[in-house]
Amino acid sequence: MAVFSRRKVIAMGVLASAAALGTVYGYKRKKGVPIGFALTDDELAAARAFLQDNIAFDSHAHPGRTFVRGAMGLAPKLKLYQMLGSFEDKAVADMKAGGLAAAAFAGVADFPLLELGKHGLSARRAFRPGEAFAYYQVQARNLGALADRGLVAAIRTPDDLKQAHKAGKPGAWLTFEGGDFLEGKPERVRRAFADGFRSITLVHYHTNELGDIMTAPPVHGGLTQAGVRIVQAMNDAGMVIDTAHASEDTVRGVLNVSRAPVLCSHTHVKGPDVPDVPRFISADLARAIAAQDGLIGLWPAGFGMSSLNDLIDRAFSLIGIVGPDHVCLGTDMDANYKPVLDTYRKLPWLVGGLLKRGLGEKDTAKLIGGNLLRLWSDVIARQSTAA
Repeated sequence: MAVFSRRKVIAMGVLASAAALGTVYGYKRKKGVPIGFALTDDELAAARAFLQDNIAFDSHAHPGRTFVRGAMGLAPKLKLYQMLGSFEDKAVADMKAGGLAAAAFAGVADFPLLELGKHGLSARRAFRPGEAFAYYQVQARNLGALADRGLVAAIRTPDDLKQAHKAGKPGAWLTFEGGDFLEGKPERVRRAFADGFRSITLVHYHTNELGDIMTAPPVHGGLTQAGVRIVQAMNDAGMVIDTAHASEDTVRGVLNVSRAPVLCSHTHVKGPDVPDVPRFISADLARAIAAQDGLIGLWPAGFGMSSLNDLIDRAFSLIGIVGPDHVCLGTDMDANYKPVLDTYRKLPWLVGGLLKRGLGEKDTAKLIGGNLLRLWSDVIARQSTAA
């Protein structure tokens, strides 16, 4: 009979609880996801060479889950998950091995508020005074430190991305998922930009001052006046507006106000061949985003998918709806629900599969990074000269 120390027993309990959490939400690295198709050695080598020649750029991810560090006041299940820690070094090694030039390294604004129920994540409480901005500051320091210690290249301009790709050093494009820390104050946008952030997802699982979310009943009826001011401030700063998690009315409000194209970084389009998931958007909304030169992020969450081949099906579906100029990667890496792209090391397989299925090299290059780089450059070109 094995004898376990108290510390080991506690650790085993944490791992078991975190595994249960991961089964429901995906806060766990899922191992052994099937590819679902075959590539020859030559096809795989060609895909790796393609990634050397073309920039792969992930619009939404949490590589190594930096956001868990320093979070206070967590619900019990999320606290157990936090105890597993972060693993940025491994995530960056995966990026390099898979040929990814850069990924969004996203903070999570409302992580301290969240709880896990049978229908997924939701906010269980409101922020305490000063809590949202204080947690933002913790995450900004933690994310900024990754470049300070030389683990990643800081990606603050499109030229930074191109240089990092040329040098073969994985880049970190800092983003924030949830604008709660802004508290409706445009000056906070300028602060985030100065801290190195280049995109903000306006809402997450907590309905904040800016607008409604897609996974809870509406409170504001769409984008608020505070949300309008934040959209304008982000336009002025040259920051990418991410509408993922926002209700359709909120997104349409953003489209009516923004003078720059917007990103919906990780979602899919509702339809008869996909599950009825609250996190998916209507085809009409997807086309409206595309009509203003925006992008829809190809999201490998395991809703109705069980293999990488299924994700390639989804890629062709999105392209059929909005066209090849309006799809990008949005993997949600390391904080996704049962992901079918579970590690960046499989990126060559995704590229090889797209090419083998008949997507041309030009359109494949757009999907894996070219479209996002174009959108970001367009957002910068439309920023206010007074910003």
